Amino acid sequence: MFKLEPVSDRNQWEKFLLGSDQANFLQSWQWGKMHQDLGQTVWRYGIYDQNRLSGILQLIKVAAKRATYFECPGGPVIDWSGPVHPWLFSQLKSLARENQASFIRIRPNILPQNLGLRKAPMHLHAETTWILPLQPSEEELLKDMRKTTRYLVKKAKKLGVEVSQSTDPKDIDQLYKLQQETVDRKHFVPFSREYFLAELNSFLPDNIRLFKAAYQGRLLAMAMIIFYGAEAIYHYSGSSNEHREIPASYLLQWEVIKAAKKLGLERYNFWGYTADPRHRFFGPSLFKAGFGGREVRYLPAQDLVVSQAYWPNWLVETLRRKLRRL
Repeated sequence: MFKLEPVSDRNQWEKFLLGSDQANFLQSWQWGKMHQDLGQTVWRYGIYDQNRLSGILQLIKVAAKRATYFECPGGPVIDWSGPVHPWLFSQLKSLARENQASFIRIRPNILPQNLGLRKAPMHLHAETTWILPLQPSEEELLKDMRKTTRYLVKKAKKLGVEVSQSTDPKDIDQLYKLQQETVDRKHFVPFSREYFLAELNSFLPDNIRLFKAAYQGRLLAMAMIIFYGAEAIYHYSGSSNEHREIPASYLLQWEVIKAAKKLGLERYNFWGYTADPRHRFFGPSLFKAGFGGREVRYLPAQDLVVSQAYWPNWLVETLRRKLRRL
């Protein structure tokens, strides 16, 4: 007999999550705390089978002008081969109705399969990623890079680019500034300074670092790297409009890879990736693939429709996806 009950014990939550082959930072306690700090409502539920914790899901309430709905990125973390999910979907529908939500969007860390839900018109965080295994030696990792990437890593080092690490919240201002400069070149919707700061503070002290690449005293690139479970994740970054001829970002990534390897992690997750040359993030994806590794596709975001109020949101998101070339 299954039961859905709130979980208030962080240690219990993290122990279960990190023990799962679906472990990911989007279902971590810290990710929920970040959204709480940003003023959003977060629920953490455990699925109990005869009083034994057998699954978890973290829900974030999104109150947009077009709709109120729940997000469950990286989850639910359950046994998808068993009988639990039809029961769970029924429970989630009841929870959504109680909170006037028109749908629930999930994106579990599982390979594509038919869950009987509707494919969402928009993604929910990275659904296709680029993964670099870290078991090979540093020499083997360099050898497996694209020839141009390996050359630019070495060139940056020869030119005197220096890479440092920081956990100082004051450095968020620098990351935000570099992101704005990147937005000027690439034309995407930026994240707020408050968002960056909330993420850094939530994952401190052990699960996050800022990597900074400087040339002749000028900061040229930064990246926010999350360390969670068996992987390091390249989550956010920015680069300067100055000295575009200096390949600072290449050396920065190589230093992140080496740092993750020294921590004994299994893989480096470059996060979002596309092989579609029409996609506006195709350029950054080519950059990531140059370091070696492979593409991993997770189940695309799925919508559990609760009410007819879902459809105006579906239309808006469908148009937005096409306009943004996503």
